Amino acid sequence: METAQLTPGQLDAQASRLHDTDAWQRIVTGWDRTATATAPEPAPAPQGGGVAVTGAPPAHPAHWRDLLSVPVDRLIEDSLRTVPARRPRERPLPGRLGAVLPERLHAWRRIGQPDVRPSTHLGYARLILTEWGWQNTPYRLRNARGARCLCGAMLTAHRLGHGSLDTVDRAGAWLITELRSQGWTGLIGPWNRHPGRTAADALALIDATIRRATLAGH
Repeated sequence: METAQLTPGQLDAQASRLHDTDAWQRIVTGWDRTATATAPEPAPAPQGGGVAVTGAPPAHPAHWRDLLSVPVDRLIEDSLRTVPARRPRERPLPGRLGAVLPERLHAWRRIGQPDVRPSTHLGYARLILTEWGWQNTPYRLRNARGARCLCGAMLTAHRLGHGSLDTVDRAGAWLITELRSQGWTGLIGPWNRHPGRTAADALALIDATIRRATLAGH
């Protein structure tokens, strides 16, 4: 049975290293492709203000896709961006007592559980933050009340059986990808404990990351 021995700081560093690899950059930059549509040149106007007459009927598009100015995949992606991210509903969290129990006591919950996508894993991390609380003590998995930081929530989600260690790393890399898109160049931990940071900020970051990962099929 796979168990996590990572600390939030170690997870942060591993996710950053994964984000910086060429393979990950190809994943990040390859999911949002667009195609340049070229409009047909207009036919030249007839000389002398007359009406041009041809013997052939006007051409019709061979397929309905020819009527679109952008690819169908792009239209679908643009539509999905407006849809709220799905929340996990398959397995509820343990009660409030589960938030303060030692992490090792949750290890049995991983037995027989299948792996999940990073976006699903992040959904469970969001559930942990909303039900058990968010905290920003530097490089602490949780506080005395059981509240977690962002990395702590992801590690706890893993220990509750929601995703493998590889999934945790990829979820962290998606978080860093979203942070980079927002102009943050550091790691997740420093963002989490930045002065003025709130629980609402943390949830908004996870929501944006879930949408990004979901659109990429992750």
